Amino acid sequence: MNSKNFIIAITFFLSFNLFSQNTYVFLGSYNRDKSAEAIQVYQLDTLSGKLTKFTSVTNIVNPSYLTVSPNGKYVYACTDTKTPNAGSISSFEFDPANKTLTFLNSQRSGGENPVYVSVHKNGKWLANANYTEGSVSVFPILESGKIDSIAQNFQYTDGSTHKERQTRSHVHSAVFSPQCDYLFLPDLGADKIRCYAFDENLKKSLVETKNPFTKTDLEAGPRHFTFHPNQKFGYCIEEMAGQLSVYKYENGVLNKIQRIATHPDKIKEGFESSDVHISPNGKFLYATNRGKENNIAIFSIDENGLLTNIGYQSTLGRHPRVFAIDESGKFLVASNVQTGNVIVFKINPKTGLLKKTGKEIKMQDVSCVQIRKI
Repeated sequence: MNSKNFIIAITFFLSFNLFSQNTYVFLGSYNRDKSAEAIQVYQLDTLSGKLTKFTSVTNIVNPSYLTVSPNGKYVYACTDTKTPNAGSISSFEFDPANKTLTFLNSQRSGGENPVYVSVHKNGKWLANANYTEGSVSVFPILESGKIDSIAQNFQYTDGSTHKERQTRSHVHSAVFSPQCDYLFLPDLGADKIRCYAFDENLKKSLVETKNPFTKTDLEAGPRHFTFHPNQKFGYCIEEMAGQLSVYKYENGVLNKIQRIATHPDKIKEGFESSDVHISPNGKFLYATNRGKENNIAIFSIDENGLLTNIGYQSTLGRHPRVFAIDESGKFLVASNVQTGNVIVFKINPKTGLLKKTGKEIKMQDVSCVQIRKI
């Protein structure tokens, strides 16, 4: 190889290696010890799957669920989760150049026990779900990344048929539609997926619709929700029933087309299904089960949006509450709350199956993982 080609090769290698280092993994936790690292950030090497510690935050109570702004500059967290008569949403500024994650501000969440937070694609609105009191809150986001005072809060009181878990509403997530013109709220306590139109130009952006909710099966316990990359289908994981419901989606309306178990037929009870995500190429769906199973159920997705189970993968820990898939679709990162470990799996692009790669990360009571290329 001549010197010119050698220089080109080295330049390409360095550029490619640098590119592989700009993907970050954000970990939240149930952590009441303010001196401990309640949020940790790692770099994900998208060539090897290796996680390298990058920065962390202390002095925060129970940042149990995180999301990252569309531009990657800010991290928003459900804080004071599982704290009686409390609940807040907090913002942080992420600066990769200086390796810092800096607290900006907090606002009361508008209900006890915030469990989910999401950001509008324009980066100017934040929505959060409060589980215990069964409510949704919406906040404007300032140009500084700080959270402004609450703009709207809707609380619900209706429940469903389970005598212990469904005495009232328990909103478990707040998910924007692909175009961010609707907001969907899976309500575990009421067996409903609530829906509002979302007008980003209004001061009170949540607008009631002709279809305010989609009713699920009784004692389903709808928890998390995701849309297919083609925007034609929605998928809801049902915590109490251990099922996935598949919906055809159009203009804020969900029409169910399939319901399939997230567990083998031999398991008849004790379901604790938790999270659901789809690979960026739209070919595979992954769903976590806690409780007796502690695994990831893997499904193929056909052209009509329908699911076929193709396998299960242990999360190599207990209580996998939240997981995430990187934007390249090469890796899935799972967090196990009870064993306090984070596992990176490599995704087989042809089969969708998973294989552990790299060294696991330990973090006490780790409850959430988000991945963002910046």
